[in-house]
Amino acid sequence: MNTKKQVREILEDIEQAMRNDKLWHATPPEPDAFESKEPFSVDTMSAEQWLQWVLIPRMYALLAAEAPLPTRFAITPYFEEAMPEAVLLLNQLQRLDDLLNIED
Repeated sequence: MNTKKQVREILEDIEQAMRNDKLWHATPPEPDAFESKEPFSVDTMSAEQWLQWVLIPRMYALLAAEAPLPTRFAITPYFEEAMPEAVLLLNQLQRLDDLLNIED
């Protein structure tokens, strides 16, 4: 399976893990929350909001545009701190990190 197909599969698994843990939100944050300059929008969004409304859509946009995917990628440490109880989600995020953290 090529990398882009694997990324799509992992994104779907992340969404499913979020739904299973009742972390998937029906409505997005307020528009000004997206203007944060902080990593993971920590000042305007919860960890799961950032994942759902920022990272996942951006990754799907890269896939749709057939754009290069990031090759230095490590989001799991943040989520281990922010959501240590979300074990299934953390496992899926680690899969994404492992796939995209390619050394030169």
